[in-house]
Amino acid sequence: MCAESSGPGRFPGLSPGSAADDAPSRARRSSTRRQLAVTLSILLLLLLAACGSGDDPPAADPSADDGSSAPSSAPPPPDPEAEAQAAREAQVDAALAGLDRRRQVAQLFVVGVPAADPSPTAVALVRDPGVGGVFLRGRSSLPATDYAAATAEWAALTPGLRPWVAVDQEGGQVQTLSGPSFAELPSAVVQGALPPDQLAALADGLGASLASAGITLDLAPVVDVVPAGTERRNGPIGVFGRQYGSTAAEVVPAAGAVIDGLAAHGVTATVKHFPGLGRVEGNTDDATGVTDTVTTRDDEQVAAFGTLAGSPAAPFVMTSSATYALIDPTAPAAFSSVVVTDLLRGELGFAGVVISDDLGSAEAVQDVAPGDRAVRFLAAGGTLVLTVTPDVLPAMIDAVLARAEADPAFSAQVDDAVRTALLAKAERGLLG
Repeated sequence: MCAESSGPGRFPGLSPGSAADDAPSRARRSSTRRQLAVTLSILLLLLLAACGSGDDPPAADPSADDGSSAPSSAPPPPDPEAEAQAAREAQVDAALAGLDRRRQVAQLFVVGVPAADPSPTAVALVRDPGVGGVFLRGRSSLPATDYAAATAEWAALTPGLRPWVAVDQEGGQVQTLSGPSFAELPSAVVQGALPPDQLAALADGLGASLASAGITLDLAPVVDVVPAGTERRNGPIGVFGRQYGSTAAEVVPAAGAVIDGLAAHGVTATVKHFPGLGRVEGNTDDATGVTDTVTTRDDEQVAAFGTLAGSPAAPFVMTSSATYALIDPTAPAAFSSVVVTDLLRGELGFAGVVISDDLGSAEAVQDVAPGDRAVRFLAAGGTLVLTVTPDVLPAMIDAVLARAEADPAFSAQVDDAVRTALLAKAERGLLG
């Protein structure tokens, strides 16, 4: 405990009766008193300081651990999706390392082969130049077992880098495969009117039949919205009943059921034909100058594509070859960066695979040289070039390589497209 201070006291040898009366003696006594006062003041200050330091506890040392502080944060638990994504990226890196530049570019092409006799052409395309995929064109009544054997053969040609095997299996008048194991599908307009459970069962059967044949990519469902009463004037969609309904509210759940049914069996869907063919009259397969003068960026057709493209099943998006006067009047959608990059990728946030409609034999693109078709589609932000005919493939690959060599910005776009294409394969188990 700290002692209390006392009042002024008497010092030995300084009793009143012994004081000298002369001036020098008084001066000496005065000096002595001043020295004693200073000394006393110093002692008092030291005593008070000692008292204060004894009453207050020492300040806590923030670096000291007395066992009462909270434990340090544990490392976050592993993120399975992040780890899976890293594994897929590593697969893509490994695949790219094994491909020269020409074969990398060849991965950006899906090329038509005869559905009724696919193997000779498919083998040549997959082995050299190493295309990204083949498309079964036409009609076939071959059984699923024949296709399963053929697709396994194609996959063995490029171990670790399987090709997409694509088909148009919509229903109605657009059904490529109709042999054993492939049910006859009603048109989309009939499918869209089915009760949800029946449509889900139909879609599940569709996915199962394609998977049993080794088909990995279905160029369906159609998401184009054909307004009621205009079907007979809508050449590419309404005339054939390829639409799931006359409003986006009808189309989205029906098309979504088909996407899910395919995905349940490992088959990737393709929503088409962005930003929509429901308002045109001519068919881009056999007509030039097909133009939509109604659809805008915020049209319900466009919104339907945005909703379905964001599905967890991660479908591809196919572009239309029509021109959209109120979105970009300067170019067909397949060649328009406004449509593909600004609208689809930018405003709708789609980062996946964008595949073209046919850029080989479609009448709508015949006024553009084959090589320029491929270059313009990739420059617009596309990923996979679909050509029904293989005859134009060499010119397309040559043009892409030449443009990439001369234009660093385009070369970077090609790099991005190749990576997007290979990453999609990794996600579907077609790499490694």
